[in-house]
Amino acid sequence: MNTVELTLKTAIQSAIQSAFSLDVPADDIIIEAPKIKEHGDYATTVAMRLVKLIKGNPRALAQSVIDHLDFTKAGILSADIAGPGFINFKMDPAFLTRQITVILKADHDYGQTALDHPRSINVEYVSANPTGDLHPGHARGAAIGDALTRILKKAGYTVTREYYLNDAGNQIANMAKSLQARYLQACGKDAQVPDDGYHGKDLIEIAETLKAEIGTQYADTPLAESLPFFRAYGLKAETEKLKNDLKLFRVEFDVWSSEQALYDAGMVQTTLKTLIDHGHTYTQEGALFLRTTDYGDDKDRVLIKSDGSYTYILPDIAYHLNKKQRGYDQLVNLLGADHHGYVPRLKAAFEALGYDRNDLEVDIIQMARMIKDGEEFKLSKRTGKAVALKDLIEEAGVDALRYYFVSRAGDTHMDLDLDMAQKQSNENPVFYAQYAHARIASILRQAQWEVPSAFDGLVHEKELDLIKLMSDFPQLIADAAKTRTPHLLCTYIQKLASAFHAFYAECVVLKEAEPLRSQRLALIKATQITLRNALELIGVEAVDQM
Repeated sequence: MNTVELTLKTAIQSAIQSAFSLDVPADDIIIEAPKIKEHGDYATTVAMRLVKLIKGNPRALAQSVIDHLDFTKAGILSADIAGPGFINFKMDPAFLTRQITVILKADHDYGQTALDHPRSINVEYVSANPTGDLHPGHARGAAIGDALTRILKKAGYTVTREYYLNDAGNQIANMAKSLQARYLQACGKDAQVPDDGYHGKDLIEIAETLKAEIGTQYADTPLAESLPFFRAYGLKAETEKLKNDLKLFRVEFDVWSSEQALYDAGMVQTTLKTLIDHGHTYTQEGALFLRTTDYGDDKDRVLIKSDGSYTYILPDIAYHLNKKQRGYDQLVNLLGADHHGYVPRLKAAFEALGYDRNDLEVDIIQMARMIKDGEEFKLSKRTGKAVALKDLIEEAGVDALRYYFVSRAGDTHMDLDLDMAQKQSNENPVFYAQYAHARIASILRQAQWEVPSAFDGLVHEKELDLIKLMSDFPQLIADAAKTRTPHLLCTYIQKLASAFHAFYAECVVLKEAEPLRSQRLALIKATQITLRNALELIGVEAVDQM
């Protein structure tokens, strides 16, 4: 938690208790920067909120709060009332500058929160079918999902990163038939990829690797007899390719779950029996329906079609039941935009199984268009189809892609300008942020200094702006975790980089006389730590040289 903000909240709580004998939760006390900078360093609307609990004029209530504040303990220089009841605070610079020591001491742990009773959260993201290359939609989900899990961990939650492999069903059967055909072609046989198969170059490459490993061993084997081998080989190869591409993108998972394993363990059948036994299903025209309308869905959903085959929702229900049975307090899924209508039925099924529907949260990740030379960049060099993650990394680099994908809320459409992402100028937000970090590293390499015991020389407006912004970092992480909005980190990074550049433009550092020189070096070291920690949370490297 931000030391300054926590101190102010605690002081305000104490003042309200003294003035009105009222206990107000800290979450109900909003601390923010005034819209007009000259009004002060921080402001609160607590007096206007008190009107709902206490009859009275909000300005009079605000005055009562001020009268009972311990200015010295809270580090407040002055407090005044503005408008209908805003309380504006000007802070003692000596109090603000203490945050530098806090940051320097915490270093990599700055921003970390230790919760007394952390919730365990399972976050599932990407979960692309193991049948081909990852595309920009998967890449955006990977970047946002990975950033979210890093932020949640920093905020004190216990987090499991999970990938769900849809390794059962028709898509895997079609992949197996496609690989089988490509292998036979590599063996000189006349074979055709099925119309509903996979025609990407990746299966050609896998088939060529397989041919090099086993020769023509399956060239003359009956198709039905050899198909299980191609299914297993193709599934393993495609899954390894997914893992390698994601690792290249700095995205890794703690758990890889398998749809087929759910069937093998009997969990799909057990889940179905549970739903039937509890009266949540009915039969109509030979199909079995789940009564999802009982739980807010717009219509009931088919579990078993009239031909006896399962719909895709049944194993998904079993999978989420399995996750909940593993003991997680909260399940969070990041799904593509094509799953938008899927959310109500999944939550309904979750509730039908006896769980709180709010224990399952689903965030929709919209597609991203890649723009190059002013036009949409659609084709992959490797497949001739949708541009692949590997192509994007080759085009723009991991740092730029990670930053841009996270910089917008996941539920909004976005265009990623690959030309802008490659620019080495302040127009490019990734370059701008990394340059700030590298610039600080360059200054520190040239300096010999020790952390001063006091920071009484730091009174310049730009110095205090930096300190206040760094003080916001722990609360920002808590907010981004609570609302699952990683893009707040990108906004913060730009503000912090801008504040540093503004400070450096007006304040001499290396050529300044002591003790101010060491105080400013400590200030920029604290800035470097905060900027690095923020960049790490979105998976972007904090470089020391550009």
